[in-house]
This record gives sequence, structure tokens and C-alpha cells, in this order.
Amino acid sequence: MEQNTLKRRGTGLIGSDRELASPGYTLYAPLAGNGIVDLVDLDGELAHRWTLPYRPGRHARLLDGELAYNGATLNIAPLFAMWRKYSGGSMGRYDAQGVLLNEIRDDYQHHDAHHYDDGRVLYATVEPLRGADAARIRGGVPGTEADGIVWSDVIREAAPDGTSLWEWRAVEHLDPAEFGLQPHYWREHWPLINSVYPLDEHTVVASLRSVSAVITIDRRTGKASTLADRASLAQQHHATPVGDGRILVFDNGTFRTGESVTYSRVVEIDTATGDIAWSYQDSPREAFFTPFMGGAQRLPNGNTLITEAAFGRIFEVTPERRIVWEYVVPSFTEYPDPDTAAVFPGISNAIFRAYRYRGEDIPWLGAL
Repeated sequence: MEQNTLKRRGTGLIGSDRELASPGYTLYAPLAGNGIVDLVDLDGELAHRWTLPYRPGRHARLLDGELAYNGATLNIAPLFAMWRKYSGGSMGRYDAQGVLLNEIRDDYQHHDAHHYDDGRVLYATVEPLRGADAARIRGGVPGTEADGIVWSDVIREAAPDGTSLWEWRAVEHLDPAEFGLQPHYWREHWPLINSVYPLDEHTVVASLRSVSAVITIDRRTGKASTLADRASLAQQHHATPVGDGRILVFDNGTFRTGESVTYSRVVEIDTATGDIAWSYQDSPREAFFTPFMGGAQRLPNGNTLITEAAFGRIFEVTPERRIVWEYVVPSFTEYPDPDTAAVFPGISNAIFRAYRYRGEDIPWLGAL
């Protein structure tokens, strides 16, 4: 009998409603897959595969037919145990055959990197806080700094040649009293930015996981404004604009305020009021949950593609919350590098995010 619970429940295509699903191909990168990026059609059949030189430093996207891929370079010693799980370092663009076209390197990059069409990259990196600076950071489990260091987030925008164009330092612009670590979090990383996205020319929206907050940042002044906090979110991911002044957020639900049951949901937040304008959660609500990672993408037909990341589950829901497509990543592997495998042993089909693309967005696919 199959001993892996996720495999036993079924992998690959689970179901598809062709009339209601948004047409196209779904892209994902298995986190333990050692550089494999897969593109599958609505039938769950493999349409294309890239094999790249690094295992994922989280995820991949398609831009003008090119693959924008964040790879884990593993060039520096782990800053702390969890660092190997979510560190990146290589922010590259590849062609359909996996040939590197351009690369920006920062070995301290982690989690998210937003690739612009023109080759710029907006990404999260870290800097060390020591002594009095580290002591200013509130909350978390006492004594759990990384050898006395609190690694603090920096958001940076780089030109295609790697030149820094803009930088925002959390320690300069966030009040540690207002943005304290949640009590269960180790004090090694603050505030743990797991997504960055340009809201408009002068504004960046960022998700801060370990303080359970989504903020907007004015690029001209550095001022941060809170869009949502732990009163409504819990260790969320992937805050992205969807138009009409709304932000789509994957709300993980770990240690949710005022709740004793853990469950994940996707929420659409009105930036003008902070109200939740739309949400999706399962019924029963605890049937849909990933304690970390996760994503949500608004599709052209109004549906939403959701990534239940820790379990490799990707599914699509209509605005009326009807599930119309479901797929479970069939790739189960161990992390290829010993440092990560030691912290996260065993096989996994986890992914960070998945994205759906229309056929016309992949002009080379038909030729291949």
C-alpha cells in the first residue's frame, strides 16, 4: 500500500470543467525538483519542461514567452536553519530551451522577485541587525536570534545589469513596536517579506509574514501604510493588485487571531476601505489549509487560480466559489542539497506558487 499520504489521495489531474475553467497552461516549479519547471495543459498533460541549473528559489513566471525564474544559488552558508528553505540568489530569464538570457545575482535574496517586462527586478533581500538595533525588534521567542543577529528585510529594485535603482530598508521605515513579531516566531528574521509587487509607478505592496501585515510603500518617501494586519490576516502570502483598487491575498491562517481552527482562505481587499470585498474558503473550512507558502492569481475570465502550496495542490474557482479545475503535482522528490534535506527530510511535492497562461502568451509552444 502507498505510504505517502498525498500520493495515496491522488495526483495529476483531479477534475476539470472545460466550460467554466479559464483556458491555458499552468506553470509550476517543484521546490525539491532540482531545477525542473513544468507547464501542464487543462487535461493535466505535460506541455513543456525546463531543466535549469538551480533548484527553485521559490517560483517561475512567463514574460513575453521567456521564463523568469528565481533559483537558489546556495553560495553562502545558511544564515539560520530556515534560510536554505526560502533563499534564492539567482534572478534569471531563460528561453524555451532553458538557455540563460540574463541574470541578476544577490545571494541574500529570498522569497519573492518581481520581474518587469523591461528586465528590471524588484525583490526582497536581507541585512544584519546587531546589538541595540537587534534589541529594538519586538516580539518573537526570546533568545532565538541567529547568533545574536536579527536579519532584517530590504526591498531593492535592480536594473538588468544588476545596478541598484531603488532601496527600502524595513529598519528605517517600520516601527518595531507596531510591527512586532508574533509570539511563536523565532527572532532570526524580521518582518519576513514574502511578496513584493508594484502597485503603480510610485507604490509597492508587500506582504510581511512574521508580523501578519500587508503594507503599501511610497517609493518617493519610504513611508509605509498598513493595508491589513493580524486582525484580519494570519501569516499571509502573495499580495497582488487585481484592478479596481483591490489587492488579492493568500491568507494562510496559521495562528489566526480569535480562531481555534486553522484554515486558509483567499481574500480580496479594498485598498480604499480595508474591507474584504470577496473571499474563498472551503466547506468545511479546515479542508483547505497550507501552513506556509501559497498563492492566488486572478484569471482573465474572472476565476481565481489558488495554490495550496505545501501539498502541491492547484485549483481554480469561479467568482461564485465553484471549483472548476484541480491538479496535484505528481513530482515527489527529496531536496537535493544536504543542508535543506537535513531541516526538511523526506519527499515533497510542494510548490511556492502556480500561474496560468493563455496559449497566445506562449508563442513558441505550438512550434515545439
